[in-house]
Amino acid sequence: MGAPVLGDVVGVLEGAYPLSWSEDWDRAGLVLGERPAPVRSVLLAVDPTLDVAREAIDGGHQLLVTHHPLLLRGASFLPAEDGKGAVVTALLRAGVGLWCGHTNVDRSTLGTVGAWIRALYLQDARPLGGGEGRDTGARESAAHGSVRFGLGAVGTLPTPMSVAALSERIAGIVPATARGILRTGDPGRVVRTLAVCPGAGDSFLADAAAAGADAYVTSDLRHHPALEHVESAADPLAVPALVDVPHAASEALWLPLAQELLTSALPGLEVAVSARTTDPWTGRAG
Repeated sequence: MGAPVLGDVVGVLEGAYPLSWSEDWDRAGLVLGERPAPVRSVLLAVDPTLDVAREAIDGGHQLLVTHHPLLLRGASFLPAEDGKGAVVTALLRAGVGLWCGHTNVDRSTLGTVGAWIRALYLQDARPLGGGEGRDTGARESAAHGSVRFGLGAVGTLPTPMSVAALSERIAGIVPATARGILRTGDPGRVVRTLAVCPGAGDSFLADAAAAGADAYVTSDLRHHPALEHVESAADPLAVPALVDVPHAASEALWLPLAQELLTSALPGLEVAVSARTTDPWTGRAG
């Protein structure tokens, strides 16, 4: 069997992560590349930064697959001296394609939410949240065993642990960052029911509390929403403790699942995970 073409790889990705699962505002799909072009090697990363694009080029990959879109907010001009323009220019010159996922990947059992369910061995996991736009109703199945789940999940830990122990465990399974893992409240508080939303999840704070979670793991928690959450009840145990994971580190857990998906569906295809960290923070003081 010869090397697959870009269209074959895109077919696997969009079979497992249908573009119809994306939010209306999202920009997932094939950004650059010719579908008949042969693809021998793929590089997986969280963000399509210029450093990652150069890694794909220098590594001899024909396709770069990232979790975050390159042009989420659109662009009218892409000169080479602009950051995003430089990414497009470099990839086009090298003949490297670019496919970006996002919320279609987030809500899949083979995507970011599925990766967190597996990583923390959550039992009886169910979608986090309810109401319009919260993935209620029957779950839709896609190719390769992918099931439309939700942007977040809530389940039970196989063994209860303290907030401090949970935070340390998470620190051990996500890529290291300058900021590290943040937590709220009593570090000795016992966690049995856990809610998680990969990526930015402050819109699910009330859902995590309504689900009876002892702790909520997510990213990008801002000062006021987080403070209002922990101060929303006189009893600190009445609301979930918060565990804040850097955004890129949280979604990096998906990359091995995507690697497994592609190598299983397309034998002979080489699939590598980027060695670059795309967390914007490079150091800390104090």
